[in-house]
Amino acid sequence: MLKFKTWISAARLRTLPLSIAGILAGTGMAVRQGFFNPTILIFALLTTLGLQVLSNFANDYGDGVKGTDNEDRVGPMRALQSGIISDREMKNAMIITSIITMIFAGILIFSTFEKEELFNVFLFFVLGILAVIAAIKYTVGKTAYGYRGLGDIFVFLFFGLLSTVGSYFLYTKMLNSSIWIIASIIGLLSTAVLNLNNMRDRKSDQKAGKFTLVVKLGAEKAKKYHFSLILFSFVLSMIYLTNHTNYLNWFILIAFIPLFIHLKVVRENKIPENLDPELKKVALSTVLFALLYLITGFLF
Repeated sequence: MLKFKTWISAARLRTLPLSIAGILAGTGMAVRQGFFNPTILIFALLTTLGLQVLSNFANDYGDGVKGTDNEDRVGPMRALQSGIISDREMKNAMIITSIITMIFAGILIFSTFEKEELFNVFLFFVLGILAVIAAIKYTVGKTAYGYRGLGDIFVFLFFGLLSTVGSYFLYTKMLNSSIWIIASIIGLLSTAVLNLNNMRDRKSDQKAGKFTLVVKLGAEKAKKYHFSLILFSFVLSMIYLTNHTNYLNWFILIAFIPLFIHLKVVRENKIPENLDPELKKVALSTVLFALLYLITGFLF
């Protein structure tokens, strides 16, 4: 029973809602244009959830074997750190999760595209493989990009652009300028979650040799960067709304109310460890934005 609970903890269920924000937002844009397919929605969600769990397992493994997860770490104890799950068991879990995720991705791709659309099939399989590799290489291996301050780029690209634009394209098989704006909003807010996590862990990461962007910037500049991520996402939202005059769209701004309150907390924060409760607020606000965008799409 203890081992089962440890596996659940390693999957980090509280991170899963954020991973589906891009899928919900991409679906919301497609619905506005008269496209919706429940099969695409289900398997897109399963694929992105699989990638998130894989990323969490890889993060636990990578930080565990490097010694980053130690007594200085803030937050719940990780699986490898606890000693309840071994390196080999976590490796096997990563392999199994990768296979299951690629199966979901395969079903998604082949249920979406026709036989003559071979280029799209190939493109999305390549993107799926890259997503799996990126999820693993965040903290695993000597060239782990999360240890070199590149995690923010990964989150923006995969949680924002690829997730949102990719899901929209699966429905519509086309692109437009508006989807890039919505995708960028999701990407910026998702990056803000990572940045907040790294702000919380700055001292322990620096001590362990994990040079996140926050470690490189320092505490004060990291706060300014955090403000810029959220405020720029709000600016992009206003740009989108001024070009889409249906009043229902404006309900998405509700998601920014807790985010602005959150910024006040960040500005006044002096103890990084106290930022931990704020992670949930930013993640859920991002999901709320995507969910409101999807719901208002159905109400058009």
